[in-house]
Amino acid sequence: MTFTNHSAKVYIPETAKKSAGKTYLALAAHQDDIEIMAADGILKGFYGADCSFVAVVTADGAGSARDGRYKEYSDAEMANVRKTEQIKAAFVGEYEALYLLNYQSSAIKSANNISIAEDYAKILKKHKPQTVYTHNLLDKHATHLGVAVKAVKAIRSLPKKDRPLYFFGCEVWRNLDWLPDTEKVRFDLSAGENMQAALLGVFDSQISGGKRYDLATQGRRLANATYSESHSVDEVKSMSYALDLSPLIKDDTADIADFAMSKIEAFKKEAEEALKKAL
Repeated sequence: MTFTNHSAKVYIPETAKKSAGKTYLALAAHQDDIEIMAADGILKGFYGADCSFVAVVTADGAGSARDGRYKEYSDAEMANVRKTEQIKAAFVGEYEALYLLNYQSSAIKSANNISIAEDYAKILKKHKPQTVYTHNLLDKHATHLGVAVKAVKAIRSLPKKDRPLYFFGCEVWRNLDWLPDTEKVRFDLSAGENMQAALLGVFDSQISGGKRYDLATQGRRLANATYSESHSVDEVKSMSYALDLSPLIKDDTADIADFAMSKIEAFKKEAEEALKKAL
């Protein structure tokens, strides 16, 4: 497979588990975004007898935050560390394949860049996933939004018969607990807590470098599980939320921004009605 960015790499772990039926695939911006937002697919790929998981990381990792032993690392050194960590995660999680597309963040954020969506489409055609995870369209990180929009465009470029059945926008740099319950997609992550911890733990450059994504991610999942229902005991121990993006790949005329804003309007309506009842 040839990519627009010739420095892109494909890594097949020695532990790779090839799908015998269902393939789950994540399109993410940065190293460790996959493990934060797509744990549902990773766990299904790892534990499912007929399942596998494919990871796609778009950015080169050069702009990552750094401190501690990594404080003086150059952007090139940091990029190499981040790629090595992501490869470790792919090995631990027995990913079928890991694609490191190695784009700069500026290219990902550019609305005029079409090459990334074209690369996504090539990967989607090869693996034919039933489920695709990406960033949610209300994420506050500009690079994440760039990936999410390009993911929609990539899937729309495929014939409808070749598109995934499910397409989810997941939590990273903005959680989705505010969504009305009717809008939430809930992923039960109660199983495989050791695997989740191991996957997050390999990203030492972030954890020891001043960003406790491991604790923050596990804490968010616990909080989602506990606060999901106020009038009953916890049904699950760990949960992540997603926004169902499938309508955007079923109707190619649907406006991406209007779709995202409709979720905010739904929240506004629910909050307003609840408050008025209390006044």
